[in-house]
Amino acid sequence: MELDTLTNQVIALAGIAQAAALVNQLATTGKTDEIALQTSLNSILKTESDSILEIYGDDLANLKLGLEHLNSQLTGYEIAYPDEARYAASLVFLERQFSEQKSMLKTVSIGIERAKAQTEHFHILHENVLANFGDLYLQTVSRLEPRIMVNGVPDFLSRQDVANKIRACLLAGIRSAMLWKQCGGRRWKFLLFRKKTQTEVTRLLKLIEST
Repeated sequence: MELDTLTNQVIALAGIAQAAALVNQLATTGKTDEIALQTSLNSILKTESDSILEIYGDDLANLKLGLEHLNSQLTGYEIAYPDEARYAASLVFLERQFSEQKSMLKTVSIGIERAKAQTEHFHILHENVLANFGDLYLQTVSRLEPRIMVNGVPDFLSRQDVANKIRACLLAGIRSAMLWKQCGGRRWKFLLFRKKTQTEVTRLLKLIEST
């Protein structure tokens, strides 16, 4: 499987954008797109695959939210979703630190295996699975600096079920950031080839619409 392609990089970027969009939805409304949420959380568990797209359920439509929000970020002169852009940038930055922390990587690996075992009995969105993801994020990524500060409605942010989903989505964002790097994604490439990236995002969105 050839990883270093623009298509794979865009798919992984859409994964990051989708995680950021889900965090924003949860923080501001307390609810979110369930298919997109399931896709992002399942990507954490997909540690082996034959393709990048397979990590997201082998269906581009599962990443529609991420592709749409990524497209909005790449077009125009103003930032479409400022908080989401900040979350995404933070995830990419923190991933570099996270990947160098062997103890954290081991903790996450153990937690993922526990989550896989849980999903044999419970749905991916079951409170037990979400609590596991939430705890896993608190034990690892949340200890890195600078911490991601989520903006939203206090009533939603104070709810444990919403907090667990937000942390799970941030963990999924780290997973996608790792994939992006594995596919050759780099910040300088993103800035230098922004137009090519946007063209590829548009192409993938059209593929979704045509199916």
